[in-house]
Amino acid sequence: MRYIFLNLKRFDLPPVYGGVNRIAPFEKWGGAVVSAIQQGITGYPDAAFAAFFPEMHLLTAAAAREEGSRLEIGSQGVSGTDLSPGGNFGALTTSLPAAAAAAAGCSWTIIGHCEERNKLAAVLGAAGVDNPDAVGKVLGQEVKAAVNRGLKVLYCVGETEAQQPVWQETIRRQLDFGLREAGDGELVIGYEPVWSIGPGKTPAGRDYIQKIARFIKEETGGKPVVYGGGLKADNASMLRTIPEIDGGLIALTRFTGEIGFYPEEYLEIVRLYLRGE
Repeated sequence: MRYIFLNLKRFDLPPVYGGVNRIAPFEKWGGAVVSAIQQGITGYPDAAFAAFFPEMHLLTAAAAREEGSRLEIGSQGVSGTDLSPGGNFGALTTSLPAAAAAAAGCSWTIIGHCEERNKLAAVLGAAGVDNPDAVGKVLGQEVKAAVNRGLKVLYCVGETEAQQPVWQETIRRQLDFGLREAGDGELVIGYEPVWSIGPGKTPAGRDYIQKIARFIKEETGGKPVVYGGGLKADNASMLRTIPEIDGGLIALTRFTGEIGFYPEEYLEIVRLYLRGE
């Protein structure tokens, strides 16, 4: 099985607000994305597709799904605390409980993305705490809440430039916190070479990606591994040739000019990766 994930981050804001959304009005954007891509992925029966939306777009995205659509809807994370009968009934200001994600039509969530790890580390850092394991514990609780609610999880791991000399220990620890809480839940691992992501950075090469993906498979007993450093038109063919990589995470589709996410370019990346054409 191949997995194609789409992380739409905050690509919903139009240029007037500093964003990159040029495809639909803000209030219709979630549904517009789903409508634009779900027909184009019907020809890939051996692949699974999910798109992660900001919370405010989950309902319109789910409503746009046609019956039998191959595109599943995902949330951009969940709280480590969920609702439960006789327990917390919703006192979760600013948080998205897994129950709400499921009620909104989600079947997936993404946890541990480098942007989430950075945010958690910044909160701890403001309190004078520099402890990656503390971040891991928070993410582990999110994984537990998600799988207990029946959500499938894309769990992201990866090393920064400072962590490269100890990448094995770093990734092993990150995996441990997710795996120990996942139980029998469905977990796909997203590998992000954090040190190579961003403007002006040198992308990770094929051999490096394969080395890390092989390590992750060994550590997890063969769980699916997707490339989270950005599946793009210019690396789709290369990633396709790595046996240990089972798919990828797409975000931006255009990196020059009017950068942003464009549905037709997304479908082209999917075609290049899954068909190699």
